Amino acid sequence: MAYLFERAVKTTVDVLVQKYGGTSLQTLDCVRHAALRVAEARRSGVSVAVVVSARGGRTDDLLQLAADVGAASPSRELDQLLAVGECESAALMALTLNGLGVPAISLTGHQAGIQTTDRHGDALISRIGAGRVRAALEGGNVAVVTGFQGVDHAGDIVTLGRGGSDTSAVALAARLRAVACDIFTDVDGVFSADPRILPAARCLPWVQPGVMAEMAFAGARVLHTRCIELAAMEGVEVRVRNVASQAPGTTIVDRPDDRPLETRKAVVAVTHDTDVARVLVHCRDIRRDLAPEVFEVLAKQGTVVDLVARSGPYENEFRMGFTIRRSQADSVRTALHNVAAAFGGGVHLDENVGKVSVVGMGLLSRPEYTARLMSALAAAGIPTSWISTSQMRLSVIVPREFTVDAVETLHRAFHLDRHEPHEPMDVTSTASGRSAAI
Repeated sequence: MAYLFERAVKTTVDVLVQKYGGTSLQTLDCVRHAALRVAEARRSGVSVAVVVSARGGRTDDLLQLAADVGAASPSRELDQLLAVGECESAALMALTLNGLGVPAISLTGHQAGIQTTDRHGDALISRIGAGRVRAALEGGNVAVVTGFQGVDHAGDIVTLGRGGSDTSAVALAARLRAVACDIFTDVDGVFSADPRILPAARCLPWVQPGVMAEMAFAGARVLHTRCIELAAMEGVEVRVRNVASQAPGTTIVDRPDDRPLETRKAVVAVTHDTDVARVLVHCRDIRRDLAPEVFEVLAKQGTVVDLVARSGPYENEFRMGFTIRRSQADSVRTALHNVAAAFGGGVHLDENVGKVSVVGMGLLSRPEYTARLMSALAAAGIPTSWISTSQMRLSVIVPREFTVDAVETLHRAFHLDRHEPHEPMDVTSTASGRSAAI
């Protein structure tokens, strides 16, 4: 990924990259409103490159069409179909901008020079040429680029998977050495918890990239972890903003703080994730270590693993537990069963769980935080099972029906409803009317 930044060439004027998500483009009125924001930025004197997602619900409609004809797994033809959604959005945005008197040109991922690996449905960006994007900007145009897609070495359209448009925007911002990458959505920024379930959640004025990546991995829905990891590697400043307001939003950037870590609030947010399945693999043949085969199965399917624990060499049977995304359980269930059954073992999947995480900095340096987490949940009568700790995240598995209660309990236990002394009061927003947050 360093290639994107090292070979980047700055244009003669400042470049701003703006990304508009599906809910920001859902109707033609939404498209026009987004175009007005683009035009406003263009009038401020910067060149603007826009990355767009498919309009709200469009990808789901296309997936349903594919399902109706019997397509279930990622493939070349499915990617060809799904790419239509972003192409529609880009063309509509460019047409609307031209109608407002703002010269604009739409570009597909291929035309924008976005090259990817060849894994259909979940490709990685390998490089961005961006020659046509830069030429469009230097010619006075707004470049409207399709997110979520690129082309592989064979020239086939490949999609980037969940959060792909955010990743497209950050990668393009890195290649153009943009002053910032604004991610426009339907929320005011990144919150200390999901405001849909916790009205006391605060909108955070800024978050460090490492912390934001942990929040995204642990269930935050505003940004995808791949997008933030790329931003951190490439030095891109990301700002999460509400398309419907002028609020400053949340800036994802390394920012110095005058106060030492010991006097700074270490916990930033509480996140939750109900797309979780708990997996137990066991085998009575204590001489057989199934871990390599198990992880090979998971790797081949691109299955993300968390909270891993296994038995030691002196126990009377092999046991290993971990969590995966519940949405990926069906894709690996049979393969895991085959691995275990070959040695007289078995696999148990529990899909009725949720993961709740406390995210921040220096958490292991404060062992009292783990004690506070467990004590608060116990006092609230919330059952817990597995727990994982690191310097940036404390995660615990709870029954799914207790997930919301656990978020509320931990948000209160770590005083996240209180402002830091340095935070301006106007960055806090209520949750009413928002359809998504972390």
